[in-house]
Amino acid sequence: MSASTYIEASPRPPSVQTTVVAGALLLLLGGMAWIGQAVSSRQAVLYLLGGALGLVLYHAAFGFTSAWRVFIADRRGEGLRAQMLMLAIAVLLFFPALSAGSLWGQPVQGLVAPVGVGMIFGAFIFGLGMQMGGGCASGTLYTAGGGSVRMVLTLAAFILGSTLGAAHLHWWAALPHLPPISVVQSWGVLPALAVNLAAFAAIAGATVVLERRRHGRLVAASRPGRRGPARLLQGPWPILAGAVALALLNFATLALAGRPWGITSAFALWGSKVAAGLGFGVASWPFWSSPAQQAALQGGVLSDVTSVMDLGIIVGALLAAALAGRYAPKFSIPLRSAVAAVVGGVLLGYGARLAYGCNIGAYFSGIASGSLHGWVWMAAAFLGNVLGTRLRPAFGLEVERMPRQTGC
Repeated sequence: MSASTYIEASPRPPSVQTTVVAGALLLLLGGMAWIGQAVSSRQAVLYLLGGALGLVLYHAAFGFTSAWRVFIADRRGEGLRAQMLMLAIAVLLFFPALSAGSLWGQPVQGLVAPVGVGMIFGAFIFGLGMQMGGGCASGTLYTAGGGSVRMVLTLAAFILGSTLGAAHLHWWAALPHLPPISVVQSWGVLPALAVNLAAFAAIAGATVVLERRRHGRLVAASRPGRRGPARLLQGPWPILAGAVALALLNFATLALAGRPWGITSAFALWGSKVAAGLGFGVASWPFWSSPAQQAALQGGVLSDVTSVMDLGIIVGALLAAALAGRYAPKFSIPLRSAVAAVVGGVLLGYGARLAYGCNIGAYFSGIASGSLHGWVWMAAAFLGNVLGTRLRPAFGLEVERMPRQTGC
């Protein structure tokens, strides 16, 4: 029996949707020019960087939610191993720069947050929301951009949940908690790297053992229907290529923005602006009390780094879907699935605010920043994913399992 078996793919991939590609390029390049003139050239480049992230996420089908689900349900660990590679590259790049405090003349700082009761609960319900809503923060953006109408519903609920979380965060933050802990500052670069890399290797190794125990082999991704330059342009990309690209693009975000990639703070901003427009006293919430937060709330959305990158992710995913010939919105959503999308979205948004970030800001960028809370977030969110995976069938949602091979 071979060490790795491929799942067969469809023989003829769809062709490029040229009209949609043209529209996406217009949004991407036109938006970049507009932001460059209205805000700054750096902000315009960050918008383009968001577009690159959206394209990578779509072409590599780099999903945190699905990767955790298939491991929980079926012990397939390819997605988790890709995440460990991504994190390994990220810490190798981030830790020296964060220790130095600057990168190519730009002051940089990591996303380091406290571990506490509210943070752990937030990460847990975020993990539950991942499986109910059908996506994480990055997954919601890139699948919505790729044409999933259900994920647009999840995104709207995500924004609502983030706004509610911003309103309540001061109460949760007052519960028992540790101070923010950076292993880079506490241990030094080399010991922190050694411990983190060993942890990534242990997790990847455990997935290999458990997958072989369940399936007798490692189950690889589908064989691509495209080869060469066509595959580079239209996808699909190997998931490991996506892991490398995401780590490099997050490092580029650190260099340009002065801090790592994040997603969900923009959702709280968008929702709070809508709430303020409806007459709610948002400016009095403790979440918006600092001068920087007040400036963000009163300023334009295009001046917010996270917002322009999020918009770029949506447009980049739209471009990728059209290049792949797979942009085909479906407006019919089963009622149970729609309910799960709304409930999951609210849990995602509320949990992200309590946990000081999502799968990107807390997990990916948190661990890349050397923050202890990134590792605690991963553990708590994984438990939430276990419960969410078990609840999915009640809402008519699939839990992917490979068919068992028998002798007859």
